[in-house]
Amino acid sequence: MAYPASYRYTKEHEWISVDGTSGTVGITDYAQSSLGDIVFVDLPKVGDPLEAGKIFGSVESVKAVSDLFSPVSGTVTAVNDALKDAPEQVNADANTTWMLKLTLTSPAELDALLTAAQYEAFVAEETGH
Repeated sequence: MAYPASYRYTKEHEWISVDGTSGTVGITDYAQSSLGDIVFVDLPKVGDPLEAGKIFGSVESVKAVSDLFSPVSGTVTAVNDALKDAPEQVNADANTTWMLKLTLTSPAELDALLTAAQYEAFVAEETGH
């Protein structure tokens, strides 16, 4: 699976796309395929503060419930409400299905995240492929 080169990634399998001080967050294709059919997404509210590396919500699949971790610190500016009624959108296209948007409070935190190539190597190491 190709991961967008312009995104940054976490070892917990979230991605972030950044434009200036605005970020868009979702989960990776690897994460959605590992989870299986996603049946529910629990997200924060607009205005909620997020802290890098801390839980901001969860994804429930037919297999398990998995926590979602914020790649960076910031304030939620938008939540993808469409996922309430159609969480399977994440399975259909994880690379473009966003979960939340935020304003970054510390853009330097992006430097600690993985590039697409580093993330692919991490997944390969984790899966043994």
